[in-house]
Amino acid sequence: MAAALITLVLLSYLLGSIPTGFLVAKAQGVDIRSVGSGNIGATNVFRILGKGPGIFVLTADAVKGVLAVLLVAPAAARLDASGGVMLQNFPALAGICAILGHNYTCWLNFKGGKGIATTAGVFAALAPAAFGIALAAWLVAFAASRYVSLASIVAAVALPLAVWLTGNSALLTGVSTALGALAIYKHKANIQRLLAGTESRVGAKKPETSAPTAEKNG
Repeated sequence: MAAALITLVLLSYLLGSIPTGFLVAKAQGVDIRSVGSGNIGATNVFRILGKGPGIFVLTADAVKGVLAVLLVAPAAARLDASGGVMLQNFPALAGICAILGHNYTCWLNFKGGKGIATTAGVFAALAPAAFGIALAAWLVAFAASRYVSLASIVAAVALPLAVWLTGNSALLTGVSTALGALAIYKHKANIQRLLAGTESRVGAKKPETSAPTAEKNG
């Protein structure tokens, strides 16, 4: 069991830690950490590099979460033949480690994104119905406000409620609550700007800047 658990934690974390936004921007000669919001997530890539790179980073970051649940967890479980209760929790643990890898990547001094796309990928694999509800909440909030950060916060609140309402386990409800709280915490600067009325809206014109002052999200 120890070998399976160590393998699960390491592989899931390393998969999540791949800094997709940083690598995509670097390939175009841009250090994404020094422009726009300074965040390596899809929103900043979208704003700095355009729709194509932004969609690619969004998709890749979500796929990291899916792969951790659907590939890493079963592979680690095969290392242990006991079939204990802990093995049943491997998918959720793999998802947590992948999200932490994205948020605190070892390749960039443990500074990463905000984990929204990776969390979405994890729950698309773990609890598809709950993911669909949270996604709908994100879309409604974004359409109404044009704030990516606000939509992400709304989705982070909606996710654990959706997990509970769709009949998932108490463990998964607890995991989704903790991850939702982490996502909100990662948006603390955005919350301050929302309250101050200085947060950036998608589609709003703003002056070019190289300082990390715009909306941060990932």
